[in-house]
Amino acid sequence: MSRAPREILITGAGGFVGLALARMLAARGDRIRHYSRRSYPALDSLGAIQHVGELDDAESLARAMEGCDAVAHVAARAGVWGSLGDFWRPNVLGTRAVIEACQKAGVKRLVVTSSPSVVFHPGGHEGADESEPYPSRHGSLYSRTKAIAEREALAANGPDLAVTALRPHLVWGPGDPHLLPRLYSRARAGRLIRLGTGGLVDTTCLANAAHAHVLALDSVGPGARCAGRAYFIANGEPLNLWELINRLLAAEGLPPVRRSAPIRLARVAATIAECVWGCFQIPGEPPSTRFVVDELSSPHWYSLEAARRDLGYSPVVSLGQGLRELGRQGASSDS
Repeated sequence: MSRAPREILITGAGGFVGLALARMLAARGDRIRHYSRRSYPALDSLGAIQHVGELDDAESLARAMEGCDAVAHVAARAGVWGSLGDFWRPNVLGTRAVIEACQKAGVKRLVVTSSPSVVFHPGGHEGADESEPYPSRHGSLYSRTKAIAEREALAANGPDLAVTALRPHLVWGPGDPHLLPRLYSRARAGRLIRLGTGGLVDTTCLANAAHAHVLALDSVGPGARCAGRAYFIANGEPLNLWELINRLLAAEGLPPVRRSAPIRLARVAATIAECVWGCFQIPGEPPSTRFVVDELSSPHWYSLEAARRDLGYSPVVSLGQGLRELGRQGASSDS
C-alpha cells in the first residue's frame, strides 16, 4: 500500500545532516519545507519551500510550519570553543522557539537532533544506554546547551505534541564540513598527536544519521513508545579510536598518526591554551581544549538497543562501506 506524502519542515536543512535528511525524505515523496537564516540552491533542486528567518523567532517559525505534519529540528551551533552567547541563542533559545512554534501551528510530531555529548563525562562510556544521567558539569558549552535543549524538548512532550530526540554520535561522510576537515587540516599541519592507546569509539555514517531521523519522524506521535524519549544513534561498530582515525586519514591519502604524548601533559597544555585564548580574546579556537583531550583519551560508545526496539533502527551503511565511499570521493576530488 502506498503512503500519502507528508509535509515536513526541517530547520537547518542546508546543513550536513539536514540536507541528507531532506534528500531522503524527498526521494520517498514527502514535501519539504526549510527554515534557516538563508536559502540553499541544493534545496531548490529538491522542490523544497524555503523560509528565511531567525531560529529564535517563534512567530516566523509558526508561519512556516502551518499545515505541516511533522518538524525535524536539526539546526544547531556546534563546536568546542566560543562564548556562552554563541551557543545559547541557537541551541537553547532556538529549541524553545521551535517548541513554541509547533504548539502554535498545531504540529503534532517533533524530532529534535541532540548529541551523546549531553551525557559525556571524563572517563567516557562503554555500552551506556539512555538511562545514563546528565552530568552535574559539562565539558563544553556545546554539550551544556544541547543538554538544556534536549531536556526542555522532551519535557514538552504531551498529548498535543509528541517529541523524541536523537543522539547521533560523531557523524561523518562525504561533504562533511565539521569533523573530517578538522581532522585532515590538523594532520596536514602535523598537529595530530596520539594520546594513550585509545579506547573503543563508535561513529555514525551520514546515511545512518539521516535514516534514523526518517524512522523517528515515522514513529513519533502522541502515545507512541518513543514519545518523550531520547535515543543513541551510531553505526554499532566500535573501533579503537586511533585505528579509526588512521583509517579516516588513509581514505584521504594521508599517513597515520605516529607522534604521541602523555594524556596528563596534553590536558595541562589544553588548560593553558584555554586560559590564554580566553584571557586575551584571541580569534579562533585554541589548539586544543580539555573537552577534546577527554574525548581523545576516553572510550565512548553506546547501546543501540532502544533505537532498534522503538524505532526499528538498523544501520543502512557499514563502517567499511562508509570508508570506501569516502576514499572514492577523495580520489575523485584529486583527479
